[in-house]
Amino acid sequence: MAKLKTAYFCQNCGTQYPQWLGQCKNCGEWNTLVEEIVEKSPARTVGSKSKQHIINIIEVETSEEPRITTPSEELNRVLGGGIVLGSVTLIGGEPGIGKSTLLLQLALKMKKKILYVSGEESASQIKMRADRLTELQNPNCYLFTETSVEKILHEAKKLQPDFVIIDSIQTLQSQLIESSPGTVSQIRECSNEIIKFAKDSNTPVFLVGHITKDGQIAGPKVLEHMVDVVLNFDGDRNHLFRLLRANKNRFGSTSEIGIYEMVAQGLKEIKNPSEILITKKFEELSGNSVAVTLEGNRPMLIEIQALVSSAVYGTPQRSCTGYDSKRLNMLLAVLEKRAGFQLGAKDVFLNITGGIKTDDPALDLAVVASILSSNEDTAISEHFCFAGEIGLSGEIRPVAQIEQRISEAEKLGYEKIFVSKLNKLPKRKSGIIVEEVSKVEEFHDRLF
Repeated sequence: MAKLKTAYFCQNCGTQYPQWLGQCKNCGEWNTLVEEIVEKSPARTVGSKSKQHIINIIEVETSEEPRITTPSEELNRVLGGGIVLGSVTLIGGEPGIGKSTLLLQLALKMKKKILYVSGEESASQIKMRADRLTELQNPNCYLFTETSVEKILHEAKKLQPDFVIIDSIQTLQSQLIESSPGTVSQIRECSNEIIKFAKDSNTPVFLVGHITKDGQIAGPKVLEHMVDVVLNFDGDRNHLFRLLRANKNRFGSTSEIGIYEMVAQGLKEIKNPSEILITKKFEELSGNSVAVTLEGNRPMLIEIQALVSSAVYGTPQRSCTGYDSKRLNMLLAVLEKRAGFQLGAKDVFLNITGGIKTDDPALDLAVVASILSSNEDTAISEHFCFAGEIGLSGEIRPVAQIEQRISEAEKLGYEKIFVSKLNKLPKRKSGIIVEEVSKVEEFHDRLF
């Protein structure tokens, strides 16, 4: 038997201490240290025989990683083309955002042998949700409601599924650790065993992870280092859209995103988000403009709404939804100092429609267009769109991947796009007019 030893772990960051402290020295949180019993394995001999040997990097043979293509094109896009055999993917998100729904839909639609392990729901609850999601159900989808990691891996070795879904890692516990589920030592031990199983059997595994109030995945940070892919599933619960992003991906790019819409039948893929995010207006209204933004490598058109009015209560208000308020204050200062617009005594309200949050600097030009449009009560043509960053001196700076932005705007039928004069534009002829501007004053004169 291995010798048991008591240690203290911070429940916020996972730092281990030999004795109790009131404050964690690593993250600065108070009263987060909990005593846990960990198992220390006997020390191994340093000179033990190893099957591995030193090899020159030139002699290493490489091959393309085989992938399992899923029915969800958005998930394939984020993963880099599909699920890699033997990979471990961790997906985190707020409660009720749709993590379990996404993975259950995946299990029901794939024509593979799948083991769905749940430590949070009973088999009847999962079946009720499965009946609501889809009529077509996978006959090779097997449910197992268990929290013991030893029993789960024993059944997985017997069943030999094509891939495993575990919901969630915080509910699992190992018999080797005498602490409660969800603690740092339990998450670390269970994750180690699952990753070892995935690599040895070449079986891909999906892990659902809870998040803390700060938006971080609960448990030790080392968990995110151990797995191959870390996905973040987020969105505004008051809106229908959900964004799937890759924070880490050993087998592909982390710049891709997947967009879903939450409907009564579960999560529906959004193939062309630009058409949904832009309001179909019967008449042109002041304060509305369309920005061509990039979410990862995916061009997307979103609508910017602004309302500028006289400050009734003395101190002007600055309110943003989906946009950085400090960035808005900077743009208002540029308009007042460089272009001479008197906005210091006016309330400014800004909104990005659809519940989308983005920090793309290319939104600056559309934000300024909406503010000026509302201030002068002059509508912007619904056939115009914008892509440009604004500097502190009032210059309009170039943005990345301008050719993709222009192509997306052209594809959706826009007639004119305003960009920076410093952008290197494509030589090919396009069906959209590219208006090049260099200063905020020039931009105002050409727009109105």
